[in-house]
Amino acid sequence: VFAVNGFLRVATGLDIGLSTKCVVIPKEMGMCHKIGYSEMRLPNLMGHTSMAEVIQKSTTWQHLVHTDCHPHVRTFLCSLFAPICLDTFIHPCRSMCVAVRDSCAPVLLCHGHPWPASLDCDRFPGDEDMCLAPLTKDYKYLHKVLPKPTCQTCPAVEEFFTHKRVLEVFCDSNFAVKVKLSKKRSASEDQEYNIECQVEFITQGSLLPYETQSMIQQWLLINEKCIERMTPTHRPMVYLLVGNIEEGIILVNQVYRWQRKDSQLTLATQKWRYHKCL
Repeated sequence: VFAVNGFLRVATGLDIGLSTKCVVIPKEMGMCHKIGYSEMRLPNLMGHTSMAEVIQKSTTWQHLVHTDCHPHVRTFLCSLFAPICLDTFIHPCRSMCVAVRDSCAPVLLCHGHPWPASLDCDRFPGDEDMCLAPLTKDYKYLHKVLPKPTCQTCPAVEEFFTHKRVLEVFCDSNFAVKVKLSKKRSASEDQEYNIECQVEFITQGSLLPYETQSMIQQWLLINEKCIERMTPTHRPMVYLLVGNIEEGIILVNQVYRWQRKDSQLTLATQKWRYHKCL
């Protein structure tokens, strides 16, 4: 059973001619692994005719997939770059494209790229045709809807502060997450980062620490310019990211550099357990 079966709407599909072939999804296309099938059609739905072209064009999208900007972003992109090997090409529905575009276009814009013309949603079939449709509205009720990180101006990194000032900031915040960042050593031109998160405190009642960790990782991936500024070398750097959750949006308001020789942040996080805000 294919993972995409849940998305299919039954109607008429587009027959494929003999000019296409089934090939194994290459290891370089990490975003399209573990999606429920292992072979793809070539040429694909983006018109790429060689595997080298597929790999080159699809890898530029892997970063967007890592941001988790929409639950269907991986399904949507892989249905185009690595279409499932059936007797017909299964396009994503227009409604899926619109849902992914509306959530992910702001993330692309944050990185300086508009939503591309090649993914214009008008080129995809309506939901009455056979296509990959978004999951039903019940999905929202079955899955917890978490606050979304947003594209924002990177707060200045603070290096000089007292533990008392930090406690005052904690009192006005929902979360504080300790983050260890380092550049990955890779041959590719695109810079990638190691991100390790550890929740120091959280006051937002309904959120769990691991949910906050994943939201901060997502915030860092969306606001990549912030990571660039915080990791000037390959040496790991540690920071405390403090912020608020307002109207379903996660905002980082303060960034503290956590240096080994500086005990003020350690003291603040220890005292926080017993601290009474005014």
